[in-house]
Amino acid sequence: MKGRIFYFLLGLMFLAGCAGIGPTTVTRDRFDYTGAISESWKHQMLLNMIKIRYGDAPVFLDVSSVISQYQIAGQINLGATINNHPWGTSETLGAAGQYYDRPTITYSPVMGDKFARGMMSPIPPPAILSLLQTGYPVDLVFRILVHEINGIQNRFGGEARARTADAEFYSLLEKMRRVQSGGGMGMRFKKIDKEEAALMVFRLKRDPETDSLVHDIRKTLGLDPGATEFRVVYGSVPRDDKEIAILTRSILEVIIDLSADIEVPDVHVREKRVNPTFVQMVGGEKVRPLIRIQSSSGKAGDAFVSIRYRDSYFWIDDRDLRSKRIFSFLMFVFTLVETGEKGIAPVVTLPTG
Repeated sequence: MKGRIFYFLLGLMFLAGCAGIGPTTVTRDRFDYTGAISESWKHQMLLNMIKIRYGDAPVFLDVSSVISQYQIAGQINLGATINNHPWGTSETLGAAGQYYDRPTITYSPVMGDKFARGMMSPIPPPAILSLLQTGYPVDLVFRILVHEINGIQNRFGGEARARTADAEFYSLLEKMRRVQSGGGMGMRFKKIDKEEAALMVFRLKRDPETDSLVHDIRKTLGLDPGATEFRVVYGSVPRDDKEIAILTRSILEVIIDLSADIEVPDVHVREKRVNPTFVQMVGGEKVRPLIRIQSSSGKAGDAFVSIRYRDSYFWIDDRDLRSKRIFSFLMFVFTLVETGEKGIAPVVTLPTG
């Protein structure tokens, strides 16, 4: 009898616990799904960079929605039978429980108009200035996202039109970085001819060193030495000396350029499966790549992200902080560049009633 009472009380506790199971899943599921989507996004980005490096077609798949349903059911049966016989009394007690977890994840391929809009459209110059305003270093942003600034060309690693940077490009970015760090450069928007224009502003009379650097930047870009505001437009050639023309890249061009620095196995190069790693030289010295993606025959033990492709592993060392930041910045820009009609953001729905 004591055993029956114990199981009866246990069944009641089980049913009582069902009423409060919903709130306990929120914290767990939110972070579990966020972590899983984040990791899959990193792997997808690295895989597509490697595929482009090998001349393969990239494929991007978005997680459109996540719906996770939980169902818990319990049942207790209690019965008794009494007859005239003094030893004929019998009791029955039964309990049953069910638990269901039915996640539904929806994927949508990035293709057609969405691919053209998000992957092949140039990044708008105002978005470039917004990145600078939020604190991203100008040399990092321009090396990754810009082809030209007032006709001064950046390098490009794409095999179809690979080129090295103009001699003054890196020195220009180094000076702009120092001016930015000293608070001598900013941005703002204002109405010009009934249109909102993005302006790059150089602040004068801060200190002699910054003023000298601003003077050099103006001279290199061919800007008016007396002006402090310059309109930023998309293009290769400025209209006059009060305009800065920036020829920006699309996210696909960014991936193509960064993928040229991937270190591929020597055997793949010898077998002509892939071209040698792009090497940028300026003044007889090798320019350090923005990101280092290594390859090995075995799986790396301490990797920030790792993908197996063909017969090799490609990975970013978790101790390579610079490469990790560039890779994370690339994924951030991926979310920044989509223009036009917006799709539905991934939604996590957890029915718990």
